Amino acid sequence: MTNASSRAVSAATGFWIVAVVFLTAMAYSTIPTPLYTLYQQRDGFAVWVITMIFAAYAVGVVLSLFFAGHLSDVFGRRRMLVIAVLVSAASAVMFLVWNDVAGLLAARLVNGVSIGILTATATAHVSELRARSKPDEDPIIAASVAGAANLGGLALGPLIGGFFVEFLPDPLVLPHAVFLVLLLAAGAALLVVPETVMRPVPRPRYHPQRLAFPPGSRPSFVAAGLGAFASFALFGLFTSLAPTFLVDAFHAPSHLLAGATPFAVFASAAIAQVVLARVALRRQLAIAVLSCAVGLIAIAVGAVLPSLALFLVGGIIGGVGVGILFRSAIATAAGLAAPGKRGETLALIFLIAYCGLALPVIAVGVSLLFFGETAVLLVFTALVLVATVSAGTVMRRRA
Repeated sequence: MTNASSRAVSAATGFWIVAVVFLTAMAYSTIPTPLYTLYQQRDGFAVWVITMIFAAYAVGVVLSLFFAGHLSDVFGRRRMLVIAVLVSAASAVMFLVWNDVAGLLAARLVNGVSIGILTATATAHVSELRARSKPDEDPIIAASVAGAANLGGLALGPLIGGFFVEFLPDPLVLPHAVFLVLLLAAGAALLVVPETVMRPVPRPRYHPQRLAFPPGSRPSFVAAGLGAFASFALFGLFTSLAPTFLVDAFHAPSHLLAGATPFAVFASAAIAQVVLARVALRRQLAIAVLSCAVGLIAIAVGAVLPSLALFLVGGIIGGVGVGILFRSAIATAAGLAAPGKRGETLALIFLIAYCGLALPVIAVGVSLLFFGETAVLLVFTALVLVATVSAGTVMRRRA
């Protein structure tokens, strides 16, 4: 036993520590959302550069999930979570000391690496700590808490960033400095969380993430992967293009609004996961399909009119739908995982999800070189509409 293990708190307490650390690190990953326009005004770069900076984060997540997201099955959940949080803290330092365009790209890439390690590891750790402290509880509760921490953190980041911009000095410095302190404190708190993985002896040889479905579960896993991909495509829209669209199309330059808009989408997704946790899965997925359809149509109509209220309401309704889709995808993947392979299986589903975040956003950035923002937004919204409704329908058939 290590010294950290001998000082470990109870599984019930560790569950909440990991959930709060998960939420904190995810919040920092979206803090820059309302700051992008400030960097743009300061350095005079084009809108497509913002999407590339955002895409650097998504690429970092995907690379990290492929090369390191599954390693907690071998090295332990706690150790990999501490590494993830410290890498996130390193990205905060980069934002503070190197914040021209090249620095922003590098810092976002490093931050993405931390999130790639974090997401699958924290989700698995939360589930295992909850199972240890409440073995008779429905696993969907732990999945809902993990999903709420994930999406709740993504929701809080833009809102906190917008608050810093509107009401506090040095908005390109202070948010990163504050979260640097919080992340270092989070890393220290993780040292007393119980480990839930017995490290295999002998240690297996390293390999990147295996792009293989859990045995005998290809159709169900494909459906879950489609749901995760489609969900994060909508999130990508609101964390990359929406803040700039608010200024250019709706003439709403408020940085607090730029943060509140993605907050509303992520928050509705997180709240839907918790509120509907005990509703039958088929009914949840029916709600998800309807919400995605109505929400995305409202987003498109709001962009064309233009109507800021309709655009925001559409994002909130769509957020409900993709929140349910994403939680269902994670719960499905966790349920299909073979013993000792939960981290690897969750890393694969998160890899698919963040491809849904990265690939469409990169496509949006390239498209903005040739077409206007409204046209790009409408095409993107239509594609996400097809993807989310199709994913929800397939997942409901298999539920």
